[in-house]
Amino acid sequence: MRLAKQDMTKAREHLAQDEERAERLPDLLRSVVEAERALDSAREEGAPVEEVHERGVELDTALTEAMRAAYAQERVLVGVKGYDDRIKRRKRLARPEIKQATQVAERLLTAREAHRLHGIPRVPRSPVA
Repeated sequence: MRLAKQDMTKAREHLAQDEERAERLPDLLRSVVEAERALDSAREEGAPVEEVHERGVELDTALTEAMRAAYAQERVLVGVKGYDDRIKRRKRLARPEIKQATQVAERLLTAREAHRLHGIPRVPRSPVA
């Protein structure tokens, strides 16, 4: 089954966007580490709950962006035909380098979910005046 020219054009546009996002993955992973260190140091120093909450939200944002970039990296490795042809996509996903990229993305997704469930402290509501 051949893809229409319009579909291929759209797939190439998506691939270009994913390539841009995937290029930022190393920097985003470093920002995750920095945000995690900032959260840990805020907890260790006994910072106010509001500050710890803010650091937790920053880590959540960093994890989300890194996860999106990792999934973009996976799509880039699959290639342009993987956007519209599910059989090509499935075949490519079985390759070792793509499996490794998928594992990175899934680890980031799991870390983000765990952080959202247990890592962001709730800020107590202020009483109404």
